[in-house]
Amino acid sequence: MTTISSQSSLDSKIYAICDIMRRGNLSGALEYIPELTWLLFLRILDEKEMLEAAENSAVGRSFTPSIASPFRWQDWASSKGSKRQSLQNGMSGDVFKFANDELIPYLQTLGNHPSATSRQKVISAILSGVQRVRIDSERNFLEVLDRVEEIQQSAIDQTHIFTLSQAYEGLLLKMGEKNNDGGQFFTPREVIRAVIEVVAPKVGETILDPGCGTGGFLAQSYNYIQQQLGNAATAEQMEQLSEKTFYGREKADQVFPIALANLVIHGIDAPNIWHGNTLTKSASNDGLFQDAPQLFDVVLMNPPFGGSEGPEAQVNYAYKTGSTQVLFMQEVIDSLKNGGRAGVVVDEGLLFRTNETAFVQTKRKLLDECDVYCILSLPGGVFTQAGAGVKTNLLFFNKGSHTKSIWYYDLSDLKVAKRNPLTLNHFKEFFELLPTRAETENSWNVPRSVIEEKNYDLKAVNPNRKEEVDTRTPEELLEIIAAKGKEIEEALSTLRR
Repeated sequence: MTTISSQSSLDSKIYAICDIMRRGNLSGALEYIPELTWLLFLRILDEKEMLEAAENSAVGRSFTPSIASPFRWQDWASSKGSKRQSLQNGMSGDVFKFANDELIPYLQTLGNHPSATSRQKVISAILSGVQRVRIDSERNFLEVLDRVEEIQQSAIDQTHIFTLSQAYEGLLLKMGEKNNDGGQFFTPREVIRAVIEVVAPKVGETILDPGCGTGGFLAQSYNYIQQQLGNAATAEQMEQLSEKTFYGREKADQVFPIALANLVIHGIDAPNIWHGNTLTKSASNDGLFQDAPQLFDVVLMNPPFGGSEGPEAQVNYAYKTGSTQVLFMQEVIDSLKNGGRAGVVVDEGLLFRTNETAFVQTKRKLLDECDVYCILSLPGGVFTQAGAGVKTNLLFFNKGSHTKSIWYYDLSDLKVAKRNPLTLNHFKEFFELLPTRAETENSWNVPRSVIEEKNYDLKAVNPNRKEEVDTRTPEELLEIIAAKGKEIEEALSTLRR
């Protein structure tokens, strides 16, 4: 078994599967990502449950897998599975007949039984939109199964804790580079980690992402809390973390199952994800969200940049606007308990725009109802690879007291590119200064009165930045140009000899 030791090696395996899917009549990422989702999910779930069965057996406990034979991956998809071998040795068409007429219907109804577990309900939700295998031939389908079989958790280096989300980060990044689809539900992991480091969610708190995409904020929050608990975690705490902590909402049909699959693989047995339009309140599938609280301790999110909403969404909010991001900001404020904490990614336009009433009113609401204690200005280019070229900021606030002053930190001078990506180490000074909100070359405080004078323009404008001014006179510049011209003429003269 070859160890998958890097993001690129994991990506290459995923891309190889996608190449087969494209060959198998799934032309674009929006077509093959949902197909890959349920297959990869079933593969890793099967390995996870085999490990759980072994752990229970070692201490004398029984274990019942979520999926019965012959519908487990090890039965029908693994090359060594008895059902797989019988299907391959049978008549042409037997593989698709089993998958389409038996496997998919079984998995879709698994969560309907009165005694269904949380995990079984999630399995059904992930498969709810799958009508049939969409790959065009059994040969291509079996080759995909064999390639997916190679992606084993035990083969992935332990530093790669984002098994599914790592794979999907690569895919969504590729999508964003090609046609700007990725930016709508992709947030760079280092940005997620920085937000969570500041907000510091704890076991026993409820955590919401009202536009969760592939579940990055929720999955990384789970990892963060686990690391904070360490070996001291009790069974009750782990149950709380697994079933009654993480809540999300996601609109996109193709992304909803990805989020569910991602969170289950991370150990969140009950990912309480609501499928529908958060802003219009219209649900497509709310079965996993029925026991969700009305208000939350923590809200983390990256609202869609540049979206536009109609009257149906605007009617639910005090300040009417077509701006998706402004409506989501009102949603975040209204979703927090008093004393609740939030970390939100926003584009610069939300901060500086004062020419539309709803923008100003929403920012005034934010400062009146919450203590906005920090705005971090991110470098340009952080979201460019995901198909969104806007300048972004991180906004941190606590609900229940009004804002008296905002502490700003400026990372905008940092040059970020594909070969020089943003890392958590770039936030080192920011993390050190935040507790005291110290003023440095990169940080400063702005009182509420100044913000009001600027009509709630919250843009980070570093007063300590020294602009480089060219003090040379026109005569000096002309002399430099003449000297350079003489050098060029001498070089050309030498070449002509």
